[in-house]
Amino acid sequence: MEIFTTIAEARNYILKAKSSGRTIGFVPTMGALHAGHLALINRASAENDVSVASIFVNPIQFNNKSDLAKYPRPIDNDIQKLVEIGCDVLFNPDELEMYPEPVFDKYEFGQLDKVLEGKYRPGHFNGVAVVVRKLFEIITPDKAYFGMKDYQQLRIIQTLTSGLRLPVEIVPCPTIREKDGLAMSSRNVRLTQNQRRIAPVIYRILNGIKENAGKMTVNEAEIWAVSKLNKYDEMTVEYLSVVDAETLLPINDWSDSQKCIVCTAVFLGEVRLIDNLMIF
Repeated sequence: MEIFTTIAEARNYILKAKSSGRTIGFVPTMGALHAGHLALINRASAENDVSVASIFVNPIQFNNKSDLAKYPRPIDNDIQKLVEIGCDVLFNPDELEMYPEPVFDKYEFGQLDKVLEGKYRPGHFNGVAVVVRKLFEIITPDKAYFGMKDYQQLRIIQTLTSGLRLPVEIVPCPTIREKDGLAMSSRNVRLTQNQRRIAPVIYRILNGIKENAGKMTVNEAEIWAVSKLNKYDEMTVEYLSVVDAETLLPINDWSDSQKCIVCTAVFLGEVRLIDNLMIF
């Protein structure tokens, strides 16, 4: 596996690969790689001639400095995992390489970045948009792969790409879960043994909403789910909302949307977990 830490090195390699007609599949990450990330990279490898992963903990998408400070950075372990699955290239820049000057770029996404995660993490999705666009300009991928666990992020990136007419195909990939249903996340390693035992209830409750769609009203289903989750020790729901899968705006009736999804953020102790489930 080739490892590049500078933009110039990465661009030079990609330019040579593309000039020989090879296609590039790209998976941007912030490291602390788990099976969910590896599934994305495996798909990129299967569908393209060259698979590229990036590891960069993007400081401008953190609105909580302590969260940034606690974010895991096991780079040696990450490199080993990438080598084992046959990733071709790792781009691993530092902050100065990515942001040699202060960043003032602003993107407008209407309501898309102001609801759900956006309501509780102001500025987060602008930071995501800034770094993803910059990475796309460096790597110039044919296809880029994003997990559906971060569904709002996926919608933001789809909107960014279409709005700017960036020449990259965004490939949504299913959420990878543990055997007990917990969505894989770099944050899961911060759960205590007891918290880890409780955490899969989030997915079970989301499935309960799906099973009761049409039997309960939307509002009744949301209230039922929040009350169930909040009964567990150390668990506090920050938000849980059934929304239109395109606009991410809340729906009042199941008939209001042709495609809807339930999204939630839950604190389990100090660890903030997000998950979602497509209802129909």
